[in-house]
Amino acid sequence: MATKPVTNFTFEEYLTYDDGTGFHYELVDGRLELINIPTIEHFLIAKFLEQLLDAEIKRLSLLELTFQQTGIRTGRNKSRLTDLCVVTQEQARDLLKASAVFETPPLLSIEVVSPDSIKRDYRHKRSEYAAVGVAEYWIVDPLELKITVLLLEEGFYEETVFTADQKIVSRTFPELAIAPHQIFAAGNL
Repeated sequence: MATKPVTNFTFEEYLTYDDGTGFHYELVDGRLELINIPTIEHFLIAKFLEQLLDAEIKRLSLLELTFQQTGIRTGRNKSRLTDLCVVTQEQARDLLKASAVFETPPLLSIEVVSPDSIKRDYRHKRSEYAAVGVAEYWIVDPLELKITVLLLEEGFYEETVFTADQKIVSRTFPELAIAPHQIFAAGNL
């Protein structure tokens, strides 16, 4: 495995960094943090959610787009990679020929928890996403079979946990009718 350089990166340097390995990094206080390649279960869940949200966007004729593996700038020298996010077409247009790291908050960010991302998804991203104004954040946890929906209220997240066949309540997609068991079933072959 390639070693990452021990150096302080600016956000601008991070946007153009390529060590030639194909690995993905997040920028945390100027340091590169390697993100492990997710499991197939993780990819299947993210793909299912992307297709579900794309269908809802199309059904409602919204001017929004769903992306996997994009970045969100969460501080001066911080950028997190999302498993899935929903942005306006205008936000995407602004980055059409640039690195896909949004400097304005997405409408919705979704993280699928992996064993190595528990603390990052539940703690770090939660506080960073709230600080930059991500209005809705889902933590999809196949390890615990629960989905935590966080809605931003006066700078802090209000949390609701959904399990089994409870219908998920989303501010971004209020007509969406999906339950956790359906999402987690997508992770099986």
